Amino acid sequence: MRTYELMTIYPVEDEKHKAGVETLKADLAKFGAEIQKEEPYGDRDLTYEVKKLKRGRFVLFTIKANPAKIVEINAQFKFNTNLLKYLFVLKDEKSV
Repeated sequence: MRTYELMTIYPVEDEKHKAGVETLKADLAKFGAEIQKEEPYGDRDLTYEVKKLKRGRFVLFTIKANPAKIVEINAQFKFNTNLLKYLFVLKDEKSV
């Protein structure tokens, strides 16, 4: 298991944001990933429009996951309509 940071962006509407986060957590659990930390970063302007939206609600997750499962998790996230954008970053093992 490796440690990853997962930055996610959701629509700013509360119901879409909550639904997106719950779906994301269910997807991560389905593939055996453990959420270590969840940090809301608030609403921010997007650099460019995503699905015709100019603002998004950012949330940073720190997760532990099997590297082989990241590709499968990536594919599953594409079905989450309330998740605008996401990015996995492998954390440096020395800083963990």
